[in-house]
Amino acid sequence: MIVAIMAPRSGKTSGLAIPAILAAPGPVLLTSNKAANDAFTATLDARSEVGTVWTLDPQQIAHHPRETWWDILADARDLAGAKRLAGHFVAASVDESSGSDFWSTAASNTLGALFLAAASHRRPITDVLAWLASPADRTPVDLLTDAGHHAVAAQLQGTVSGATETRDGIYETARQYASCLLDPEVAAWVTPEKTLPQFDPYAFATSRDTLYLLSKDGGGSASAIIAAAADAVMRAAVTVAERASGRLDPPALCVLDEAANVCKISDLPDLYSHLGSRGVIPITILQSYRQGQRVWGETGMDALWSAATIKIVGSGIDDADFADRLSRMVGDHDMPTTSVSTSESGKSTSVSMRAERILPPDAVRALPKGTALLLATGLRIAMLDLKPWYEQPSAKVIGPASAAATKAITERAVARAEGRAE
Repeated sequence: MIVAIMAPRSGKTSGLAIPAILAAPGPVLLTSNKAANDAFTATLDARSEVGTVWTLDPQQIAHHPRETWWDILADARDLAGAKRLAGHFVAASVDESSGSDFWSTAASNTLGALFLAAASHRRPITDVLAWLASPADRTPVDLLTDAGHHAVAAQLQGTVSGATETRDGIYETARQYASCLLDPEVAAWVTPEKTLPQFDPYAFATSRDTLYLLSKDGGGSASAIIAAAADAVMRAAVTVAERASGRLDPPALCVLDEAANVCKISDLPDLYSHLGSRGVIPITILQSYRQGQRVWGETGMDALWSAATIKIVGSGIDDADFADRLSRMVGDHDMPTTSVSTSESGKSTSVSMRAERILPPDAVRALPKGTALLLATGLRIAMLDLKPWYEQPSAKVIGPASAAATKAITERAVARAEGRAE
């Protein structure tokens, strides 16, 4: 159970993510907002040799052709699953630290009801967009009633029949949360397509396949889809493990790079409490401790930090409070202090011990690139020298493969641009 806090260009990808993916014995999931010259290109060939490679690239980070689709509504066929899916769309737009107001809560409930209506009757998620555009459409209410979700249908009907200003405000907020689906090229990745293979999270859990989840960060991104897919994979892996011996063997590795930007799973701190016991190994990579607080709130980030059995802190820590906290955790050591006094009888020398920080806060901030602090359960804090993939023997193979994959991305980008120009 790993949490890594490493600033940009501190070796988090080359020294942590890529080596972990290359060494993984089972299925691997990677989230990222980059493709060229990154973990995607460095591991693509190696992982394709051990299993099937699945890529969800709705915003064309790697300009990857759509060769598969994932049913985003598969787990939304009950109320809990539908609300969880709605939560991913809300979390992609609203940070936990910002709190939730009436509009976000009401919009989340409405989205959950619409997802449940569509999923209950195997409707595509694009139908949800149509219902959001026409609040007066009774179709979702009727679908919920037919599926036996009478309470949800009544709640949705109450929203639709309420004051026009309130209803429009709720639906407009919900439309903003689901706005990434307005792009047909994005929605196509999570809409049924009979001519393409369907990605199955449950089959993935017992394979040696690889799933790359790519999205831009910031407004209008498809990060809600990425978070929902990552969440579905981890929860499916837990379910499969519970049905078997209790643990996945081999374990599943889930590298949540740029987790606070493209993979905001609201209850990730709670998931950390039991993922490891099921053979699911998460590596959540953040740029700073405060970045985690922005997404999960102070309490949530503290819980995530506490639940991690391995914590890695790299260079570039500019948070004075966090640096001081780490310094105190490293501890003190006794330094001898010699004093000399002079009297009528001559000089006398005495030695006393003075407690001093082993690693003062300024030294924490000045950690050299390529080094990191390791906080492992039951062990004293250690200083590590990270070993990036390009310094390992396999670099002779990985380097050219990564360069070729990066070149392919460039070629696809050029072809795409030329196609649009025509």
